[in-house]
Amino acid sequence: MKKVTVALSVLVVLFAVVFTAGCITDDSEPTELLVATTTSLFDTGLLDAVQDYYLEEYNVNLLFTAQGTGKAIASAKNGDADVLLVHSPSQEAAFIEEGYGVNHRGIAYNYFVLVGPAADPAGVKGMQPEAGFEKIRELGTAGTDGVLFVSRGDASGTHTAEQKIWKSAGFDYATEVQGTGDWYKETGAGMGDSLTTAGELGGYIFSDEATFLKYKSNNPDSPLEVVIAEGDSLLNRYTVMSISPAKFPETNIEDATDFTNWLISEEGQEFIGAYGTEEYGKPLFTPMNTIADSTKAPFNIDSTTPVAVPTA
Repeated sequence: MKKVTVALSVLVVLFAVVFTAGCITDDSEPTELLVATTTSLFDTGLLDAVQDYYLEEYNVNLLFTAQGTGKAIASAKNGDADVLLVHSPSQEAAFIEEGYGVNHRGIAYNYFVLVGPAADPAGVKGMQPEAGFEKIRELGTAGTDGVLFVSRGDASGTHTAEQKIWKSAGFDYATEVQGTGDWYKETGAGMGDSLTTAGELGGYIFSDEATFLKYKSNNPDSPLEVVIAEGDSLLNRYTVMSISPAKFPETNIEDATDFTNWLISEEGQEFIGAYGTEEYGKPLFTPMNTIADSTKAPFNIDSTTPVAVPTA
């Protein structure tokens, strides 16, 4: 009887040790999700807030790598990400068509703006984007004092949107904008750094509104202000997608799927919509769930249907 009692005691202790160890592991070791994203999202501080909240609530550590959309997509094509958060519809479509992206959903939007010196040396304030770009180019190539256009020049979503406006204005970007004089300067840098350069040089720059508001808050003495804020070409749509496990079996598709569903959930959309209101008096991003049907133009993306782990 004594031997049986001792044996049972040992089993109870072993079970307690194993159970406790399992609980400690679950509580103390969050899983990691690699997210390749764009600087225009990251520079606003939104993703820092999302990271802290998501780790606390869901025990998943979101590891963000911020770069231009083109570079973020290239990183994902190398298998260096589980999730993409970007804002370049044409590049996103190509990524999906090539079989790299799955579970594509819209999460938020804001608008691009053209900012420039308060003195507005090109006189473009209030113009449509295409007309403003055309006038800056006309005066810039003529050597007009103070007329400078600073571009990210980094194949980012913002840079891609800028190129579309040049095209709509009637110019071949590669031959009639790039390399046509000192009036057009490419930084090859992210949005925040490029805004800093434009502020230092007193140039015009195409930016997403959210990053500019963040920049202006941090640099109240900057000469830059919004000069063009209206036009059909200024919509800036942000989306999420997972990296296909068919391309990269090691993709953390379970956490990627959960994160996508959180972003489009009521909780996630409220989180996005609240960010910035306290500091700037308005949200930096408008949640996509404010759109009655985002599958229609100009958004053209599902933003409500939950996603599932892809089957082989």
